[in-house]
Amino acid sequence: MTYTQTLDWMFAQLPIYQNKGKSAFNGKLDTILLFSKALGSPEKHFKSIHVAGTNGKGSSSHMLASILQEAGYKVGLYTSPHLKDFRERIRINGEMISKKDVISFIAHNKQFFNDHKLSFFEMTVAMAFKHFADEKVDIAIIEVGLGGRLDSTNIITPEVSLITNIGLDHTDLLGDTIAKIAVEKAGIIKEGVPVVVSESQEETTSIFKTIAKEKNATIIFADSASIKEYKTSLLGYYQNKNIKGVVGTLQQLKNFVIKESAIINGLLNVVVNTGLMGRWQVLQDSPRVICDTAHNAEGLSLTMQQLKAQNYKELFIVLGVVKDKNLDAIFPYFPKNASYFFCSPKIERGLDATLLQQRASDFLLKGAVYLSVKEALEKAKSLAGKEDLIYVGGSTFVVAEIV
Repeated sequence: MTYTQTLDWMFAQLPIYQNKGKSAFNGKLDTILLFSKALGSPEKHFKSIHVAGTNGKGSSSHMLASILQEAGYKVGLYTSPHLKDFRERIRINGEMISKKDVISFIAHNKQFFNDHKLSFFEMTVAMAFKHFADEKVDIAIIEVGLGGRLDSTNIITPEVSLITNIGLDHTDLLGDTIAKIAVEKAGIIKEGVPVVVSESQEETTSIFKTIAKEKNATIIFADSASIKEYKTSLLGYYQNKNIKGVVGTLQQLKNFVIKESAIINGLLNVVVNTGLMGRWQVLQDSPRVICDTAHNAEGLSLTMQQLKAQNYKELFIVLGVVKDKNLDAIFPYFPKNASYFFCSPKIERGLDATLLQQRASDFLLKGAVYLSVKEALEKAKSLAGKEDLIYVGGSTFVVAEIV
């Protein structure tokens, strides 16, 4: 199969959470463990840092990878979902896994996939772990896909675990309270492995402390530790919280030499070193177009706060979401004095733009419906003056269509 045919097969044959939602989440580790064993347990052949959280885990993972690259190490980076190309999920020192390696991995293991009905995510995690082991990385940064305790990545024993932020997202799978979700995220805490928490939250602190104590794991709350401030090339108010967690994690990492210059340069070169996209990303000026992948209440509250602080004459918002989004929780954060361009991302889970418009009107958010994200953005651009601002967001999959 060609690369395109291989991807078509992967997406068509196997359930994938970003398209199917809840039906693609199997919530157990038996199959990934079985497949990993068949591959020779690649996760045991490289060191790692495990990163979980509702918001900030992607940015934090890229920051960690960038700093360790600046320190001179060969660094694997596994993240999800991708924006443009599937291979964004699996990188070494910023370089995506080759198309040839993706094709080869699927071809060699297709019989196993068919026999054991692996999920898309299980297959992708195993591909990453095999790639990192084969390429002999010094360390890999592994971002949790969903939750923590039962996530396919949770077969690793990392050097350090990092938990960024806990919010109400994927409540149908992880629980309907912050406390329940915290228990799922805390599932990445391993026996004797230090854990860093980026952000202290009233509902989660005691849970994390209890589980860390049970696991004999040192726990550090980065926002109350004495960690100096750094600047990063990643724009966005929320990155300050992420930086503290990242630096706190590196302080717990043993047997790696990370000079101050590597931290400074790593944080200033995240995009260059790792290829990260979609975090308060400026796509053009005059009019200014900004996109951001924030998609839940915690993330959007900060992003909208930052949006309202920008200088502009008029504000245009291109907005699309997925069907399982809690609109009652996110709409209060959106400004009423903006013109909205409602659309739907081109995935099965995309919420119909007309339904989105109807629900938005309950919160006094007014605008028209468009057939696609690109059409909505083009219309906004045609109406916006040089001093106006266009924001594109509401979903990772909306951003993916325009970056």
